[in-house]
Amino acid sequence: MKFNHYFLIVLLFFLSNSIIGQKCTYTFSGLVEDFHDKSPIIDATVYIKNLNRYAATDLDGKFKFKNLCSGKLIIEVSHVACDTQIIEINLTKNTFKIIDLEHHIEELKEVQVKSSNGIKTKTSQETLIKESTIDAYSNSSLGDALKEVSGVSSLNTGNAIVKPIINGLHSSRVLISVNNVRLQDQDWGIEHAPNIDINAAGSISLIKGASALEYAGDAIGGVVVVNPAKIIVKDSLHGKTILSQQTNGSLTSVSTSINKSFEKGWFVNGQASLKRAGDFEAPDYNLTNTGLKSLGLSFNTGFKRFDKGYDIYYSYLSNEIGILRAAHIGNTADLIRAINNDIPLVIKDFSYDINNPKQDVTHQLFKANFYKRFKGLGKLSLQYDFQHNQRKEFDIRRGGRSNIAATDLTLKTHNVKADMKFDANPNKIFKIGISGGYQNNFPDPETGVRRLIPDYDKYNVGVYTISELIFFNGLIFSSGIRYDFNHINAKKFYLKSRWNSLNYDQDFNSIIIDDRGSQFLTNPTFNYHNISASVGLSYEFNQKNSLLFNYGLSNRAPNPAELFSDGLHHSAARIELGDLRIRPESSHRISTTYKFTSEKFKASIEGFYNFIDDFIYIEPTTSETTIRGAFVVWSYKQTKANLFGLDTDLSYQINDNFLIRNKSSYIKGDDLTNDRPLIDIPAFKTVSNLQFNKKEWNNFFANLESEFNARQTLFPNNNFTTFVATSNTNELVDISTPPDAYHLLNFSSGFEFKLSKTKVGINLFVNNILDTSYRNYLNQLRFFADDLGRNFKIQLKLNY
Repeated sequence: MKFNHYFLIVLLFFLSNSIIGQKCTYTFSGLVEDFHDKSPIIDATVYIKNLNRYAATDLDGKFKFKNLCSGKLIIEVSHVACDTQIIEINLTKNTFKIIDLEHHIEELKEVQVKSSNGIKTKTSQETLIKESTIDAYSNSSLGDALKEVSGVSSLNTGNAIVKPIINGLHSSRVLISVNNVRLQDQDWGIEHAPNIDINAAGSISLIKGASALEYAGDAIGGVVVVNPAKIIVKDSLHGKTILSQQTNGSLTSVSTSINKSFEKGWFVNGQASLKRAGDFEAPDYNLTNTGLKSLGLSFNTGFKRFDKGYDIYYSYLSNEIGILRAAHIGNTADLIRAINNDIPLVIKDFSYDINNPKQDVTHQLFKANFYKRFKGLGKLSLQYDFQHNQRKEFDIRRGGRSNIAATDLTLKTHNVKADMKFDANPNKIFKIGISGGYQNNFPDPETGVRRLIPDYDKYNVGVYTISELIFFNGLIFSSGIRYDFNHINAKKFYLKSRWNSLNYDQDFNSIIIDDRGSQFLTNPTFNYHNISASVGLSYEFNQKNSLLFNYGLSNRAPNPAELFSDGLHHSAARIELGDLRIRPESSHRISTTYKFTSEKFKASIEGFYNFIDDFIYIEPTTSETTIRGAFVVWSYKQTKANLFGLDTDLSYQINDNFLIRNKSSYIKGDDLTNDRPLIDIPAFKTVSNLQFNKKEWNNFFANLESEFNARQTLFPNNNFTTFVATSNTNELVDISTPPDAYHLLNFSSGFEFKLSKTKVGINLFVNNILDTSYRNYLNQLRFFADDLGRNFKIQLKLNY
C-alpha cells in the first residue's frame, strides 16, 4: 500500500510539471471580411468550440483570443447575414488569420425561396412572370404564358403553334435563352414555335428591346430568359405534380418534377411532362386534324457553393402537331373559295388521329457549366452547350409517299462561352464575355422535294462588355457594347426560271458552281459584322415614384429563311421566297417607363420608339399552283420602318379581398419607304380583371377577365388577282383585310389545402365563356377557320 501511495505522488508530480511546462501564452487573432469587396464584417461571432470561448469582431472586423495553450482549435465563425464557417487550426505559435464570409448568402437563400431573383436588368423594360402563372399554363405553350405581359401578343398557326411578339417584333428578333443557352431551333418560319416545355421553367423573365447584350446583340424585339428552378443549398427533397384536363380538344396533360439537394452543395433534379389532345373546336365546328402529342424531359445535376460549382443539364422535347386540314387546297378556285368561305372546306368528326399535314419536331439540349469566384475580384464562368433539332413536315402526298416527310431538316449547334463578372464593389459591377459557335443545317435529300432551306455551315463569334454603376439617391446607370461576326457558307439549288426571274443572273453568276440542266448549284457565302450597344438609366425619386430610360442600338444579320427560302412552307400553307440581296437590319430603340407604387394603387406606363433601317418583312405577292395544290406566294423584302407604342399595367386594391387590374397595349408600325402601314402589327388590346382573394378560405381566389381585341385598321393592301382556269376569269384574292374586333370573357378560380404533408391546389378555368366566334388577325390560319370556342379546364396541383 505504501508503495502505491509513493507511486501516485510521483505520477502527480510529473503531470503537474508537464502542465506547468505547457505554454498557454499564445494569441489567436484575425480579421473577418466580406468575400466580395474585402470590407470588414462587424459584430461577427468567433467561437472556439472545444474551449467554449467567445469573441466578437470590432469596428474594423478584428478579433483576438489571448492566453491560449498550444493544440488544436475548432473555430466557428458566424454572422446574422452570412453562411457560418467552421475551421480548424493547430496552434503552435501566435497566429493571425483572415476569414472570408459570404455576406449575402442569407439574402440569396431568401431570394431563391421567393423566386424574386428572375430580374436580369435594372434599367430595361423587364417583367418577371410568376411561378403561379407558369403553373396555370402547364398544358399550354411558352407563347401563351408570355401574353400575360402587357405589350406581348402572339403569332399563331392554329392554336398549338404560338410565337411571342414583343412590341410588334417576332421570330429571329426575339431571343429565347434556356438555362443560359440561346435556343437554336429553326425559328425562321412563322409557324415554328419555340421548342420549350414550359413545365421545365422555374422562372421566366421578359426583357423588351435589345438591351440585354450579354445574351445577344441581334435581339431587336427582346429577350425571353427561361431558367429552371433555383437550387437551395440545404438538405431537402421536394417535388411538384400538375394534372390538367380540358374539354376543348379533350386535352390531357401531366407534369411532374422532383428536386434533391444537400447542405454540402450537391443537387439533382428531374422533370417530365406529357400532353395529348385531339381535334380542337371552334364554336360551330371541329377543326379537323389539329391534335397534338408532346413529351418533355429534363435533367439537371451538379455541385453549387458560393465560391465554386458546376452543373450539367439535358433536356428533350418531342412535338407532333397536326395542321388544319382545310388549310391545304387542291387548286386556285378552291383557294379563293376557302378564303372567302365562312366555314372550313374540310370538317370531320372529332378524332385523336394526327394525319398529314403535320409537324414532327424533336429538340435536344445539353449544357455543361463551371464557375469559380475569386476573392475581392468576381466570378468566372465557362460553358459549353450543344443542341440537336430535327424538324419533319409531312404534306398530303400521293403515290405512297405520305410517310416520307416533305421537309426534313437537322440543325446541329455547338457553342462555347466564357465571361467574367467583376462584382467586388456592388456599386460598380462590370462584366466581359466572349462566345463562339458552329452550326450545321442538313436537309435530308430523301424527301424527294426541293429543299426549302439549303444545307449550310455557320460560324459566329461575339464579344461584349457591360457595366452597372449605382450612384446617389437610387440612380443606376448601365451601359454595354457588343461585336458579333457571322459567316454563312451554303450550297443551294435554284431553278433557272426562278434564278432569272429574280435577276440573279446579273448579280450572282459568280456563285454558280455547277449547271444541272434545269437547275444551278450555287455556293453563296456571306460575312456579317455587327455592332450593338445600349445605355440605360434608372432613378427612384422616392419610395413611390421611379423612372427608367433606355437606348439600344442593334444590328441583326438576315437568317437563312430570309436569304434562301425557295418553295412550299407546308405548315404555313404558303410558298416562301427569300432574297440573296437581303442586308442586315439596324434598330435604334428608345424607351422610357414610369412606375408608381402605393399601398393600394400601382401603375406602370411604358413607351417606346423603334426606327429600323432595312427592316426585313414578308408579304403576299401572288398565288402559285404546284403539284401539291394552290398556295399564296409570300416574298421577303426590306424597307425603312418605325414602330412606336404604349403599354400600361394598372391595378387598384379596393380592400383586403378585391383587386381590379387593367393591361393595355397599343402599337403602330409604318413602312416609311412605301408610305403604308407594316404588315402583321398587333391591334389595340385591353384586358381587365376583377380578382377576389380570401386567404382564410384556404387561399381561395376567383378572377373574371374581360379581353377586348380591336380590329386592325392600319394594314397594307396586299390583295391580288389570279387566273381561275375552271371559270376562265381573273378573281380577287383578299389576303389582307383583317377580321372584325372581338370580345372574350374568361374565368378562373381555385383554392388550396393540406393533405398530410402534401399541399394540394385545385383550379378551374373557363375560357371564352360566351363561346364567341372570332378570328385573330395574327393567326395565319384565320383565312380558313375560326379560333377556339369555349373551353373548360380543371387542374390539380400537388406540392410535396
